Amino acid sequence: MSERMPRISLIAAMARNRAIGIDNRLPWRLPADLKRFKALTKGHTLVMGRKTFESLDGPLPWRTTIVVTRRQDYAPAGVLVTHSLEEALERARQVEAEEIFIAGGEEIFRQGLLLGDRLQLTYIDQDFPGDTFFPEFDASAWRLVEREDHEATEEIPFAYSFQVYDKIP
Repeated sequence: MSERMPRISLIAAMARNRAIGIDNRLPWRLPADLKRFKALTKGHTLVMGRKTFESLDGPLPWRTTIVVTRRQDYAPAGVLVTHSLEEALERARQVEAEEIFIAGGEEIFRQGLLLGDRLQLTYIDQDFPGDTFFPEFDASAWRLVEREDHEATEEIPFAYSFQVYDKIP
């Protein structure tokens, strides 16, 4: 009997124009998205590119963090460093039994779309300026399995939704 491989989920917040970042930060303030990110990823393994990692204040607590970089001498404390997404996923499978989260940036997402089983997207129904974008993907290859809509409010002046897609086998 073969061991079950951990699910590979891409997790991202994306504006209507697909923006996911500007100047190595999020282009919006959305506490509900950060809370959801924490709840989903806590206790699991995060894979991200170097720039995404450097946008944080260091490794996130209660998660194994694997950073993908071309820099051979890159060695921040508290993370595992790899030099390709494939290598990162192989390392992640050694420490993660349930779910591996790919957390960006743009090029890591582009590669991850080919390898992922699930998309955990926060879709923000407004355009934002950005210099980093979530890649286009073939929507017909994914099935929407969960959606939670939120209307704009005084505090959050744009509508958004949490959307979960599973890759169609």
